[in-house]
Amino acid sequence: MKTVEMLKVAKEVIQNSYSPYSKVKVAAVMVGEDGLVTGVNVENASYGLTVCAERVAVFKAVSEGKKNFYKMLIYSPDVMPYPCGACRQVLSEFFPEDFEVIVTDGREEESFTLGELLPYNFKL
Repeated sequence: MKTVEMLKVAKEVIQNSYSPYSKVKVAAVMVGEDGLVTGVNVENASYGLTVCAERVAVFKAVSEGKKNFYKMLIYSPDVMPYPCGACRQVLSEFFPEDFEVIVTDGREEESFTLGELLPYNFKL
């Protein structure tokens, strides 16, 4: 799936973002052999319980028995949505270092490998 198609999907699902506190909506779209999985950020009044769009997508995929993905697009019309450290670590648990992460606000776009984003991940 091309980036432009992934962005179209992200723009469709971003309306499901629950972000009343930060006012920053984020959507994530993962593509791979197991199809397409989306996620949006879900905030909570107790900020530590907030879950980022990237982790929602990963947890959703894993809970459905899907782990074969090769790239993720992270989109926010509000900011350049670089993944936080927790999301980088979760991604590293399930995907290889060459997993592609595309970050975009719909105007600018940057692409990284997971290895570039988290060169020293925690592994058991």
